[in-house]
Amino acid sequence: MSRIGKKPVPVPSGVTATINGQTVEVKGPKGQMSFVLNSLVLAEMTEDGIKVDPRVDSKPARAMWGMSRTMIENLVTGVSKGFEKKLEITGVGYRAQVQGRNLQLALGLSHDVVHVMPDDITVACPKPTEIVISGMDKQRVGQVAAEIRAYRPPEPYKGKGIRYAGEYIVRKEGKKK
Repeated sequence: MSRIGKKPVPVPSGVTATINGQTVEVKGPKGQMSFVLNSLVLAEMTEDGIKVDPRVDSKPARAMWGMSRTMIENLVTGVSKGFEKKLEITGVGYRAQVQGRNLQLALGLSHDVVHVMPDDITVACPKPTEIVISGMDKQRVGQVAAEIRAYRPPEPYKGKGIRYAGEYIVRKEGKKK
């Protein structure tokens, strides 16, 4: 039994949710998003919020049950509050700056790396060594953060590179004489 799937997804004030067949549409102050449920689960509106139940009692249906509930919860959170990922840049001379819709990164390469941001994602650099990526789609925010991190992942000897805020890098010991 899914422990997460049993809980209904609360719909806060200012957010409207509609269920049309297997499609769940959510509108809020930040925009509108939709998700198509798997055919093994069924969603319905209740006074507590959106409730997700499996259609049959099978292992694949139980697997889709919790995942579908979490996806609906991500829609509701995305249109009401949004999602945010923070990246930290460590290294001498490594820095970032925003130029319009682009993020320009100086990462010790022979050239600056320019990352073009998608339309639904916003980026900010409060400090030259800090990047804040925000948007209403959790998957897109995480994907853009992973693409930026992939330009210079943190290396284990000095810890230089781009890391997620709060990420712990396992350090290795250098050469010994």
